[in-house]
Amino acid sequence: MKSKSTPAKKGTPDFQLLILTLLLVGFGVIMVFSSSSSLFFKGDPLYFLKRQLVWVVLGSIVMFTVMNIHYSKFKKWYAPIFIITLILLLLVASSERINGAKSWLSIGGLGIQPTELAKISIILYLSALITKKGERLRDFRTGYIPVMVIVGIVAGLIMMQPDLGSCLILVATSGLVVFAGGASLKHILASIALLVLGVGLVLGTKTLIDSFSPAPEKTVAQDYKKGRIEAFINPFEDPKGTGYNIIQSLTALGEGGIDGAGIGKSVQKLYYLRYAYTDFIFAVIGEELGFIGTALFLLIYLYFIWRGILISLRCTDPFGTLVGIGVMGLIAIQAFVNIGGVTKTIPLTGVTLPFISYGGSSLLVMMLSMGIMLSISRETNRPAKEEVTKSVTTVRQIRARS
Repeated sequence: MKSKSTPAKKGTPDFQLLILTLLLVGFGVIMVFSSSSSLFFKGDPLYFLKRQLVWVVLGSIVMFTVMNIHYSKFKKWYAPIFIITLILLLLVASSERINGAKSWLSIGGLGIQPTELAKISIILYLSALITKKGERLRDFRTGYIPVMVIVGIVAGLIMMQPDLGSCLILVATSGLVVFAGGASLKHILASIALLVLGVGLVLGTKTLIDSFSPAPEKTVAQDYKKGRIEAFINPFEDPKGTGYNIIQSLTALGEGGIDGAGIGKSVQKLYYLRYAYTDFIFAVIGEELGFIGTALFLLIYLYFIWRGILISLRCTDPFGTLVGIGVMGLIAIQAFVNIGGVTKTIPLTGVTLPFISYGGSSLLVMMLSMGIMLSISRETNRPAKEEVTKSVTTVRQIRARS
């Protein structure tokens, strides 16, 4: 009996989701090359492409490995993964500041961002915790508060770097998982209100203290954050300073027109648009592919997210459903924050566009996440496969009797 039931334990991974993932990663490689080849970084026009390809290979190995591991294993491993994440977030606090933030750890010559690992780690932790609590999650004191304390700890460690963009993405993703897990809407709305009030008080207090503080480091951090807000409100007030990046981004999108300049023919990436291969890669896409190409890219991106959500909802296991919704919600939220900043829909926050921007930590974690999604899809495809097998067996039995 065991030998007969073993093959049915794993279904086939969702082919569409797999192809869409590889398609996005491949397109990302093309755009990283297009947006960075003119820089001749360290005298090598292929510098960023080579490093991105290394991460693509590592990410692919991770994705296909995890795809063949039953996703329920992460329900047992979530605690060790979460503890490792907390340790890394604490270690990064003693690291060197890059662009005004302590976000990187150097491991074997490669820069690692623990914040990226924290995003998938909190999804696994919350999904496992909520599944265990069940209906108790709706109880404010014993269910909801313990869950949100975990989110608050991780968010606080990220804000210590500081990394406001990643913190907001993590909190929003966590809220989505908690809401999908059955938490009371009034509890969530109350948390949002308290969060907004708390941030306002902290920023107001910090601004008041900094105004009386002679510390030289104060002006750098304060002006950096203030500059992003001012750039969002009116970038043309300081076109060569705080508003420079967003003006160049909007110029790139405008220059793209209907059909674009063509792959590799962006002008704004030629030392006009800073970080064209990371934060502003969507602006390069807009300039080189135009409105038609950009719209097609966004449609594929939306279908990819919709496909992942559909797979999550089809999963009969609450843990698998919550993890799937969390992963696809994370991708959707981060993509919105990146594209929203580039198009001046929201203030710039400096986060990558999932699967597309240059960045090893982000790509590796995203492909790890898709490995989990593909594992979930194997579970959702398994019942259908078993049903077909039963139907075929039944038909054969009827024919044999007749």
